[in-house]
This record gives sequence, structure tokens and C-alpha cells, in this order.
Amino acid sequence: MFIRKKLNKSGSTSIQIIQKVHRSNKVIKTIGSSTDSLEIEKLYQQALYELPRIYGATLFDTPVQTPISELSNDSVRVCGPEVIFGKIYDYIGYGELAEPLLQDLVISRITHPGSKLNLARYLTATGKNGISVYSIYRFLDKLNSSLKVIIEDISFEYTKKVLGGQIGVVFYDMTTIYFEASEPDDFRITGFSKEGKHQNPQIMLGLLVGKDGYPIGYELFEGNTFEGHTLIPVLEKYTVRFHIEKPIIIADSGLLSKTNIDQLQEHGFGFIIGARIKNENNRVKAQILALHLTDGQQACVDKENGLKLHISYSGKRAKKDQFNRERGLAKLEKRLSTGKLTKANINNRGYNKFLKLEGQINISLDHEKLEADQKWDGLKGYITNTNLTTQQVISNYNNLWKIEKAFRISKTDLQIRPVFHRLKKRIEAHICISFMAYLLYKELERALTISKCGISMNVAIENINKMYEVKTEENCTVRLRNNNIQQQIYDLVNSMF
Repeated sequence: MFIRKKLNKSGSTSIQIIQKVHRSNKVIKTIGSSTDSLEIEKLYQQALYELPRIYGATLFDTPVQTPISELSNDSVRVCGPEVIFGKIYDYIGYGELAEPLLQDLVISRITHPGSKLNLARYLTATGKNGISVYSIYRFLDKLNSSLKVIIEDISFEYTKKVLGGQIGVVFYDMTTIYFEASEPDDFRITGFSKEGKHQNPQIMLGLLVGKDGYPIGYELFEGNTFEGHTLIPVLEKYTVRFHIEKPIIIADSGLLSKTNIDQLQEHGFGFIIGARIKNENNRVKAQILALHLTDGQQACVDKENGLKLHISYSGKRAKKDQFNRERGLAKLEKRLSTGKLTKANINNRGYNKFLKLEGQINISLDHEKLEADQKWDGLKGYITNTNLTTQQVISNYNNLWKIEKAFRISKTDLQIRPVFHRLKKRIEAHICISFMAYLLYKELERALTISKCGISMNVAIENINKMYEVKTEENCTVRLRNNNIQQQIYDLVNSMF
């Protein structure tokens, strides 16, 4: 490729980037045109800047003069994360913050996840070494105190744009984030851990997302907070702050409580919440079992106070319920046969509900309870106050897995935990960075899905981390030529963002 000054019939001069294709000159990009000599020179310098960045220029392209043999390894740096995710970062609107270190923190959370100390690897690989860990910590303090609200506003506006300007349905769920710390404090408190880290101090993270898992907002709570008490405060905060018109709330059965339902109705929210059908009163349970649903069938049972209980039956779910129960019972029977069933075992929840205690020593399986429990295999319920059909209720609820995927991405791909920070403000800043990184991750994932290119996120990130550029002695930066996968990602991102 080379730069051409083309004299036009109008008397102006166009600056173009040209590529030789089968002995013909193909115009790759026209930088601009002018009749002013100074402006023409500016356009030419701009072309010199853009030439190496178009379609993976190589060391053999002009204007590089330094022989390859004279270049050292120190001349090579990773450029893929900045080229790809930097483009998405700016497109979302985060670039308006003009905080280069923030961009590095967010992008490294995707491409080089780990501790803030691990960030040094990213900075070194991308030629930005020299930033100390202490300067990073000072920036985290600044992020939490002055930038967090702006970041949340930018994120929400972008989510709103992606979702077509209207948010009619939101999904809410909670997770726990544990800390590698020996002593708890007022914020990091031991409690019920969804990750099985009951001995570790933790915090609770409530995440509110829209359709397809696009983030709306999040809230942090003390580690011993009951998740059922978090729903209303988070909804109140973000629906008021972002002027969201009473969306339908979708949450799993962990958020099901009479208090939550009463408050949702009191504030005028529609909702769909996973039901615990075995805990319903005898009248409702009798109605459910009287339906005698078969595979794929659905029905609706009226409850009190304008609530409806939608029921579905799945043969696949029934087999899974049966398998889980039989596996649990096998373990229980093994303990019974060995005589090693202790008081602690008996008090545990789960399949011990099928134990029958007679007197003080005679313990056996209660077959009547077993037979009664089998009647519920394959049945699932959903409580709502909306007028949606059963199919619409179930379809909306089934999208709840996307918020579970959001947590999975955050905990695995972005390695949001374990968290090594101690100060609350730095913990909050760490979550904020992960929140931003999740949105960038979602956008590249969306682009790959739309293009149907067959490139997974793992493969994409692996190839992005292998995109390099070289800085010559002439102080010219030239990108090495992309491989096929890298070029697909590069073209896709530049066409969509």
C-alpha cells in the first residue's frame, strides 16, 4: 500500500491510500481533498498515520525503512486489545471520560484478567509500563468518588440504545463475591455463600439487566444481607434515576416473599417470579395436581389478590427430578444401612425430609412422603400479577438464564473474584470496572453472533492478544499483518462500531 496525491479536474488535490490488486490500483481510503497546500500536507500526514492501521500493514510497506534484522524484541508490542476493545470502548461512550488508565483497567479485565498487580503484564505487553500499583490504587479512589455515576449513566444510555430505546422488561438476581481475607469487617461479612465459600467474608451483588442480559445497574450489599430484602431498593433506585416506566420484573424463587410481592404491587410493578408450588396452600396444591398435565402442557390457577399461578409440565424435567431424588435417596439409604446417620445429618435439609423417626432410635424412609413428592415431578410454577398468557409468562421467565450467564462471565472470563481489596471504596471501584468490562464483552459477543462467523469469544480474545505492532527507529508504528481470524474480527468491529 502507498499514499497517492491525485490532482482532480476541479483543481483540488485528493490524498488517497492505494493498494495494488492484480497490477491495478485500488483506492482503500480517501483521506480528503483541498486546494490549500498546507491543508494538503496535513491530509498527507494523516494518511501516513492511518496507513499502518488499515488492513494490517506489514513491515514491507512504506514508509518503514528500518531493516527487520535491526529491530529488537523491545520494538514489538501487543496492540490487539486497544485496537479492538478500544474501538468498542469509545463507541459506547466511555472515551468521553478521557481517562487512559481507566481504559487500560477495563480492557485488561477482559484480555488479562486477574489482580491489579497482574495488570502490569498487560501494561508491559502493550508498551505502557511505568505505571505503579500505587498510582492504580489512587485512581481507584478517584473512580469511586467522581466517575462512577457518570459511568453508570453512559452504560445505561448505551443499553437503552441497543434495546431500541425502551426497557419494558428487567431481570434481577443476586450473587455472592468472596474475599481472600482472614477477618471480616462491617462490609465484608460471612454469610450464606452461593459459591460454597462459607468461611470467607463476602459481599452481595445485585444485578439488574434488560433484554439479552444488557446491564442496567448494580448494587452492593453487606455479606449477610438476605437477598429477598434487596429487590425493592434496587428497583426503586434505578427506575427513578433512569426514569424507567414501570417495567415487568422477572426474578427467580429466591426473591419470592409476601413482603416483596406486596411492595411490588404497592409500587405498581408488574412481575413474574419463580414459584415454590409445593409451599402453596392445600387448595392451590389440589388444583395443580388435578390438572394432570402432560409433556408440554400449560395451565393457569388463580390465587388471591389478583395473582395468577402459571404451571407448566415437562417430561424432561420430570426425569431430571426423578433422577435427582433417586440419587439423593441412594446416599441416604447408604447412611441408614451403615448406621452412621447422625443428628447433624438428620437436621440437614434436602432429601432427609423423607426420613421417618419413630420413638428415639427407629429411623426409616417415609414411603408415603416419597409417593407424594413424585406427583410434583416435572411441574414448575410462575407467580405473576400481569395479564400475559401462560406462554408469554414462561417465555419471559426463561430469559432469566441470561442474567445467570452475566454472573458466569463476570466470575470466569472477567475473574471478578476472588477480590483482594480491603477498602470499601476500592471494592466498589473494582466492581465498577468489571461492570464496564462486561458491557464491552457483551458487544463483541453480539457482533460475533450477528456475523455468524463461528468465532467464539475465547478464540476471539486469544487472537486479539496476538495482534502485534512494531515501532521503528523512524518512530513509525506499523501493525503486523493479521491472520484470517484477526482480520475477520478487525473488519467486523470496524463495520459495526
